[in-house]
Amino acid sequence: MARLAVALLAGALFGAGLLLSGMTDTRKVQGWLDIFGEWNPTLAFVLAGAILPMTLAWRIAARQRAALLGRMLPAPASRRIDRPLLIGSALFGAGWALAGLCPGPALASLGYGGTGGVVFLLAMAAGMLTAVPAAARLGRTPQIKDA
Repeated sequence: MARLAVALLAGALFGAGLLLSGMTDTRKVQGWLDIFGEWNPTLAFVLAGAILPMTLAWRIAARQRAALLGRMLPAPASRRIDRPLLIGSALFGAGWALAGLCPGPALASLGYGGTGGVVFLLAMAAGMLTAVPAAARLGRTPQIKDA
């Protein structure tokens, strides 16, 4: 039960942060990505505000054996830069630029309505459901980690 309460609190805090920072405003996000047009640099502060505490959190987590609620911490992610990472990053960036949303803000945007977030989430779900069969068809084994 404590784990669910912490997850609810963390999700609510994350959603509130996205809303307050403007990350759910697709025009603001697209303005941030439009470096050759009418660039809006305000989301740089959001980025810095996310990177700084996470740097500290990862340093603390590296010294811990288990999370505060007792579960084992996952192994650090691979630092290898390979073709699937580059392709996935390019696809994520293209989707973010075109839609002005990524998964977190799309979920948060459901709270105040609008069809854009719903369409985005449906397309994202379709992509997630087809990723494993597509990788298998291409003869690749997708690396999916349990959450």
